[in-house]
Amino acid sequence: MIQNYDIDKEVLLINKERLVHSFLDYVQISSPTRFEKTFAQHMMSELKSLGLEVYMDNAGEKVGSNAGNVIAKLKGNTAGIPVILSAHMDTVSPSENIKPVIKDDIIYSDGTTVLGGDDKAGIAAIMEALRTVIENDLPHPTLEIVFSIFEEGGLHGAKNLDYNQLESKRAFVFDSSTDPGDIIVKGPAQDKIHVKLTGKASHAGVAPEKGISAIMIASRAIDQMKLLRISEATTANIGQISGGSATNIVMPELIIEAEARSLDHDELTVQSEHMKHCFVKAAEDFGGHAQVEIKRMYNAFNLDASSDIVKSAQAIVKATGLTPHCISTGGGSDTNVYNANGIQSINFGIGEKMAHTLNEHMSIKDLVKASEIALKVISHHVTQS
Repeated sequence: MIQNYDIDKEVLLINKERLVHSFLDYVQISSPTRFEKTFAQHMMSELKSLGLEVYMDNAGEKVGSNAGNVIAKLKGNTAGIPVILSAHMDTVSPSENIKPVIKDDIIYSDGTTVLGGDDKAGIAAIMEALRTVIENDLPHPTLEIVFSIFEEGGLHGAKNLDYNQLESKRAFVFDSSTDPGDIIVKGPAQDKIHVKLTGKASHAGVAPEKGISAIMIASRAIDQMKLLRISEATTANIGQISGGSATNIVMPELIIEAEARSLDHDELTVQSEHMKHCFVKAAEDFGGHAQVEIKRMYNAFNLDASSDIVKSAQAIVKATGLTPHCISTGGGSDTNVYNANGIQSINFGIGEKMAHTLNEHMSIKDLVKASEIALKVISHHVTQS
């Protein structure tokens, strides 16, 4: 049987001022993807000061980051189910010299950078819950903290996490820009699609008819392609196109970076193959060549409403006074990878808004609520004797 502390008493233990101060500190420590070292060292120091066992794995060496994933453990002081609380340390760019601004109880950047709430809001929420448990000597099961690297752009930190260091079979990720109370129970698989289109160079003014234009191949292919919202489960996008050297040369080569995502693995395969076919057929039509590489970045997850972790997540949200909403997302997170590695995992909404933009912002009220949810994750997994 699982117990919860008195709701009102536990909520009052969250130190709002400290939580906000920590968040402001965290976002001002630059940690763009693959350059997380300074922030990782800062978090390791904080975790050690709280008495946790702290370890950095070698994921960074494998994926080209200057730090590894930070793994910390606090042994339980009572019987309970061990759990992982997780968030990622890297942020998208521009993220140098972030200057947070508070206006009407909402935290923004100064407009020249992202805020970095994705996902330092999740880290701040977890750390405040952890501090609250330790300073008040609250009963807790074994807690494992994972702060991952290189989440943006492919979940590479989680994919290379040293799972041998973990004993927990449940993970609660704090990394969704939906509202507190939202529980992400479905997340898509993603294919990265790299395309090299080869035509033939020729002088664009003297002998254009002797050339084969790579951009014309690309245009034909994309015109025939199903893109953006394909179905309720599937999306696809052309993200980057690069090529050419001068206006007087028929473009001989072009590189395209694209993606497809789906909650359904079969639909994803169909969509990715469709995109490949469009490129290959267009190249054949013009007498050029298409080289298409499809790489499955991560698999989808779809948790049943009756699963233990979903029922636990719903109870946790209710215990904070919110109404739980189980929803799906179009974005990937470390949740995908944990589930694929045999660790039941959900992603909580933390309220951070407009991620990956200069208008990113975080409500202090939602930051506090996210920390309350993290605290309830801990208390929920204490076993009542």
